[in-house]
Amino acid sequence: MGSQARTVCWFLLSLRVSAELSESSNFHLAGDYLLGGLFSLHANVKKPVSFNVLEVPKCKEYEIKVLGYNLMQAMRFAVEEVNQLSSLLPGVRLGYEIVDVCYLSNNVQPGLYFLAEDDYFLPILKDYSNYVPHVVAVIGPDNSESTITVANILSLFLLPQITYSAISDQLQDKQRFPAVLRTAPSANHHIEAMVQLMLHFRWNWIVMLASNDDYGRENSQLFSQRLLRHSEICIAFQEVLPVTDPNHAMGPQQQEALDNIFSKLQWSTARIIVVFSPELTLHNFFNEVLRHNFGDVVWIASESWAIDPALHHLLEPHYTGTFLGVTIQRVYIPGFSEFRLRPAEARPPIPNGTNLRATCNQECDTCLNTTEYFNNVLMQSGERVVYSVYSAVYAVAHALHSLLRCNQTGCAKDVVYPWQLLKKIQDVDFTLLGNRVHFDSHGDMLRQLDIVQWQWGLGQNPFRSIASYDLIQKRLKFISNVTWHTVNNTIPVSSCSKNCPRGQRKKPVGLHPCCFECWDCPPGTFLNSTDEFNCHNCPSSMWSHKNAISCFKRRLSFLEWNEAPTIMVFILAVLGFLSTLAILVIFWKHFQTPMVRSAGGPMCFLMLTPLLLAFGMVPVYVGPPTIFTCLCRQTFFTLCYSVCLSCVTVRSFQIVCVFKMASRLPRAYGFWVRYHGPYIFVAFTTAIKAALVVGNMLSTTINPIGRTDPDDPNIMILSCHPNYRNGLLFNTSMDLLLSVVGFSFAYMGKELPTNYNEAKFITLSMTFSFTSSISLCTFMSVHDGVLVTIMDLLVTVLNFLAISLGYFGPKCYMILFYPERNTQAYFNSMIQGYTMRKS
Repeated sequence: MGSQARTVCWFLLSLRVSAELSESSNFHLAGDYLLGGLFSLHANVKKPVSFNVLEVPKCKEYEIKVLGYNLMQAMRFAVEEVNQLSSLLPGVRLGYEIVDVCYLSNNVQPGLYFLAEDDYFLPILKDYSNYVPHVVAVIGPDNSESTITVANILSLFLLPQITYSAISDQLQDKQRFPAVLRTAPSANHHIEAMVQLMLHFRWNWIVMLASNDDYGRENSQLFSQRLLRHSEICIAFQEVLPVTDPNHAMGPQQQEALDNIFSKLQWSTARIIVVFSPELTLHNFFNEVLRHNFGDVVWIASESWAIDPALHHLLEPHYTGTFLGVTIQRVYIPGFSEFRLRPAEARPPIPNGTNLRATCNQECDTCLNTTEYFNNVLMQSGERVVYSVYSAVYAVAHALHSLLRCNQTGCAKDVVYPWQLLKKIQDVDFTLLGNRVHFDSHGDMLRQLDIVQWQWGLGQNPFRSIASYDLIQKRLKFISNVTWHTVNNTIPVSSCSKNCPRGQRKKPVGLHPCCFECWDCPPGTFLNSTDEFNCHNCPSSMWSHKNAISCFKRRLSFLEWNEAPTIMVFILAVLGFLSTLAILVIFWKHFQTPMVRSAGGPMCFLMLTPLLLAFGMVPVYVGPPTIFTCLCRQTFFTLCYSVCLSCVTVRSFQIVCVFKMASRLPRAYGFWVRYHGPYIFVAFTTAIKAALVVGNMLSTTINPIGRTDPDDPNIMILSCHPNYRNGLLFNTSMDLLLSVVGFSFAYMGKELPTNYNEAKFITLSMTFSFTSSISLCTFMSVHDGVLVTIMDLLVTVLNFLAISLGYFGPKCYMILFYPERNTQAYFNSMIQGYTMRKS
């Protein structure tokens, strides 16, 4: 205990409590264990009064508060019902001491009275563990301000205090208020229910009015903090309501403040007004509301006045808009409506008692008459806060049942210390009238909330439930429709800006996110339902049109079998495969003939085998690319083609070397023949090409990717890697070099003997290869997409055909149709004729 708390404690203990019971108190019931009750039976000061320090308020100075009397009757009803239940506290009789706190005027004195012993004294002790106060627990008071005042006293003694309608979140602080529990949800739940209500009806432009007291300031702050966490709702403006007494005329400053508020309300486009204020402060406010025309607004009532019969009666003959409020869920209590109007029973005088009929502590001569007047409203509105009082009494009774070790026949009437009973109350868990009574770690009992609408008319429920709020799921459940005081019963609209059309994002204007302009979402973006202020980019494989709320998959573009270019190229590939296979068979059968030997001998098979395999692998270009097909495209085809070009190049070099350089460089020629120069050259160039291919693959990737078609963003072009064209140009560079070298050697040997003169065929093949590669590079620099793939495949197939048919075709023609020219004698005669001409 801190020094400040210790000082307060010693100060309280030094006071002598002078509050004694009346002789025939209607608010006292003798019993083995007494419960203290704090209720506001009177409120609304009739005229200005000055209170002496030790003087309690007098009843004649206040008006009756019918709800307070109704709640007090609920405590009496619950206690008497518990006493009649032999199974709960058999052999034990509960009693009560109920005190009128007069709303806010009489809080400290009843608290001291409950803490005192039976002789009305508080002893000064060092340890109060074994101290027994006048009551074992306290039920009440009703509002948060009074509850906090009383809790600061009772918590020092760990005397259990169960409040039935104080919702302040300060009471959840168990360091300050360890003995406080409550049977009503905290303010956060009420705030969230309001927010969910406004979100349901899409009200995002509201006015907040809060009274200039602790209740108004705390709840308005909680509401503002809730809206700051989520920007779905904006406050157009907020004002402070002056705190006035209902029976007193307002001063000039208060009247000016109200006039300023009503001026803003008439000017504002916000039609939803949230009011956080105690019910007493609102009487003068709504008297002013009646003077203005506010039939199109919706009033959102906080729990303090959501089911107040006095305010409901004040507004009954008028139409001032639609009233919605957040309150505790209704629970029907059998027999309570009849008990509420039961006249008081005559009780024997209390020994040594002092009559305090003039004070608000114990007497209420007119309470019963007032209750009868409002009985219709009380019955139709149902037992809401009444059940909170009812369940609080039963919570204490169940705790006593456990503490006194009760069984079916009786209980041990032990001395009950406050701290012992507090622990038992915190652990209670039972079902009462279909509802679970249990306190969480904050000392709160989770009860469902209702959204009620005010109604006027004979036989109507003045506070009709239109929805319920689930505290666990934090979700509003609508159970009926609302009757709006608008034209054609339409839902009121309250927004700073009109909703944007489908697919348009909101651009904030000013400080409020609820005030905005509407902007189109461009193609390729979409508006997410969870973020109305930003257009999000579609994934790379998807696209969207203008003002879209979702993306669709792009149409995949790749070479397909049913396309005419594919069929044409495939026919050429089949033709190439069959012709190459035929050439291979012909050369194999005529391997020893001069025609095959002059074409290159074994090197012919080194050229024909890659050609045959390449023609057979053409289908890897068709269909969606995969890792395997990309690997084949980037390695297999280019290596096969390079092997063929290397063989053609070295063959053209050999022809020139045999007939022009053998005589001039015999040693070099012998070295070339001895060490198989042609094969070394082919292996060397193939290795260089393989290194280039591997380097290109390592610098990019072989995984297939999709690229947006620059001409049509709806199309996704599937290719092997992002730098497909650059990689293709890079791989083609060496093929171009080999083509140029082969063409040069072939041109140098154009005057050789006819049978050995392969220059014109090599020249034709190399010229075609060079021009086709240049054409492909030019085409790729201009076009993109599937056209590049089909052109790449077409050029590859044509190059292979140029080698297969252009180089080997004429030789096969000679072998098959001119066998007489495929003899050694014929070749020798051609060489002799060439030599004689040169001589």
